[in-house]
Amino acid sequence: MNIPKDPIMLVSYLNTQLRDFYPNLDELCKSLNLNRQEICRQLESIDYKYDAETNRFL
Repeated sequence: MNIPKDPIMLVSYLNTQLRDFYPNLDELCKSLNLNRQEICRQLESIDYKYDAETNRFL
């Protein structure tokens, strides 16, 4: 899966996917064949963390 490399674009893309198609981050990563730890590390570099309660990166 070709996802945005820029962390700001990535957070926007992932939050849209989570909102529209996936019940949680694990399902998104499984479906798109993404490494959850890598995604979280990239977004933590810009102070975003996944919030399971709201199903989005904040």
